[in-house]
Amino acid sequence: MTAIDSPRVLVTAGASGIGRVVAHAFAAQGARVWLTDVDEQALADCPANWHRERVDVADPVAMKELFTRIEHDWGGLDTLCANAGIAGATALLEDQDYTAFQQCLAVTLGGAVLAAQGALPMMKRARRGCIIFTGSTSGQFGTPLRAPYVAAKWAVNGLMKTIAMEAGPFGIRANVIAPGCVEGPRIERVIEREAAAKGTTAAQVRAAYEAGTSLRTFVTAGDVAAMAVFLASPAGERISGQVITLDGHTENPDPKV
Repeated sequence: MTAIDSPRVLVTAGASGIGRVVAHAFAAQGARVWLTDVDEQALADCPANWHRERVDVADPVAMKELFTRIEHDWGGLDTLCANAGIAGATALLEDQDYTAFQQCLAVTLGGAVLAAQGALPMMKRARRGCIIFTGSTSGQFGTPLRAPYVAAKWAVNGLMKTIAMEAGPFGIRANVIAPGCVEGPRIERVIEREAAAKGTTAAQVRAAYEAGTSLRTFVTAGDVAAMAVFLASPAGERISGQVITLDGHTENPDPKV
């Protein structure tokens, strides 16, 4: 992980899904975990020894206050997992509601920006740190019907590359983990919406996405968590500025069904 005892790790959108599995993986390595989410019930279900609080990552005031509390209580931050994001609508671009489009950007990209802005000053003072953004293979390929999500994830890649260059001289590393389809309720909802938009079945959409990878499979949140722990560990201390694709090797980013 890092060269200090009980590393301090913040996970945004950490109460469920990928974020929660990532938080558990760091905790299992002895890290102190601070997580945020907007789902109060999911937060309440997380381990009591984690620091848990409701924070909207798209709210600049709330995010500034969050990092003030982290600095006060922990004195710094070793690893930031900027994981928050929303799927956005499934529709042709001309049918997208612009307000909803902006909301997807505000959470998925804006939340990453605000998290990095909060973490970087502490990390620069310490002259070390690891920032991990949750990206997507949608940030490497176009994905029909998913314009807001795709736009946000492509932008996160550029944000990460710039942070890696700006913060590298301070010993800070930044990377994106870009999973493909991740097993769980979220991708099932996306598949159902895509099936409805294409006039086909969810089973056919899923089969097409599986067939579009060399390994013919989806990945798991555990795969993402294992990569995050590796990147934050001494074994990953020379890795920065990378989009690390975790998808079973996409052969066809736009499977037709």
